[in-house]
Amino acid sequence: MSASELAEAEEEARRKKRAPWGVIALVLLTGLALIRNGSGEFDEGPPQPATAAAADTRVPGGTFAGAVPPLPYALPDRVRIPAIQVDAPIIPVGLDTDGWVGAPPPEDPNLAGWFTGAVTPGEKGTAVVVGHVDNQQGPAVFYGLGALRQGNRVEVARQDGKTAEFEVYGVEVFEKDNFPGDRVYASKGAAELRVITCGGGFSQQEGYAGNVVAFARLVEVR
Repeated sequence: MSASELAEAEEEARRKKRAPWGVIALVLLTGLALIRNGSGEFDEGPPQPATAAAADTRVPGGTFAGAVPPLPYALPDRVRIPAIQVDAPIIPVGLDTDGWVGAPPPEDPNLAGWFTGAVTPGEKGTAVVVGHVDNQQGPAVFYGLGALRQGNRVEVARQDGKTAEFEVYGVEVFEKDNFPGDRVYASKGAAELRVITCGGGFSQQEGYAGNVVAFARLVEVR
């Protein structure tokens, strides 16, 4: 088998291991309670997305101005979001024993997780990065996610030495009990990224009622 055929076979094997989005949508519908550990006790709580920042999903991902070709598989190493002062390492997270998407350890406030059931950031498809909004000590890595606006950038440094730069085209908060999995996770035909944390109302019994989701598309590779 040639090197190119071997690479294609390895990529096909990785794709077969990825969970179907229909399943992941249902898992995350209930499973993102895993990152609801925030205490909700700090000032007025994390910023919530403005109505004007809602994603326009009528535009297919592969046709928007500024789209660039997707990258091959490479593990993510670090995420940076200059607009909200995020600069954090990324660790892989999968499904826990209850079938929920895992999250980074809550005791480390500056840590993000890449969901291994999806593509890597920069590949064709929808990559998913999650992180806590706060912990018992205070704000955590994605505390400011709801303050993002259309046009802000999310940079993901990859282990192949490339940095995939995504442009935010929408930020919304969704109730966990009515999470639009297909809309959030389905492939748009290009390299996309979703950054997710907790948001919405908070109660001591249930934690955060929703999830803040930033929608972004690959626009530059460095």
